[in-house]
Amino acid sequence: MGCFWGAESLYGGTRGVLRTTVGYAGGTKDQPTYRNLGDHTEVLEIDYDPTVISYQQLLHIFWNNHEYGLTTVIKRQYMSLILYHDDEQKQIAELSKAKEGKRRTPEVITTEIAPKRNFYPAEDYHQKYRLQGHRDLSETLNLNSKLLRTSYVATKLNGYLVGVGGVEQFKTEVDTMGLTPSQKEYCYHYIEKNEGQGLYC
Repeated sequence: MGCFWGAESLYGGTRGVLRTTVGYAGGTKDQPTYRNLGDHTEVLEIDYDPTVISYQQLLHIFWNNHEYGLTTVIKRQYMSLILYHDDEQKQIAELSKAKEGKRRTPEVITTEIAPKRNFYPAEDYHQKYRLQGHRDLSETLNLNSKLLRTSYVATKLNGYLVGVGGVEQFKTEVDTMGLTPSQKEYCYHYIEKNEGQGLYC
């Protein structure tokens, strides 16, 4: 999809997504880092509630939100890649790609589909990058290294603060986050300001 900062915000603000973690996968290098990525790709790991959003719906978001487009050959770091967890996901992903390919004929989709093997979480400064840019709010959430990768609240705010989901959706979810009145006020201000803006890095 491109840079994983934008993808993490996009999915984080999507109803039904519970947790997101950015990282490196798809390659063979052991213990990759941002500065020494080897043959890995920047990816996003998503935990979601299948009673709220389906795998097919997640793929629909994927196909329609590529920073460099679906038919452009780019370096492996930012390439279009789907990593499936089981045979069912593999089949759904392949059918979804075929359908998208027909829609885009005569262009050829460059997306690769492969099994998920090793996943290496990215460095802390990459996790919930948009949220961490709001230092005053981020500090009040007491996010340690583990919570940056696993927190439901951090996942949602990382999307909402850049406008994903919008004010009306935030109203329906804000009470699940345990925010203080001042934290809510801060969030509403930036959601209203950024709703409808772009996400790319």
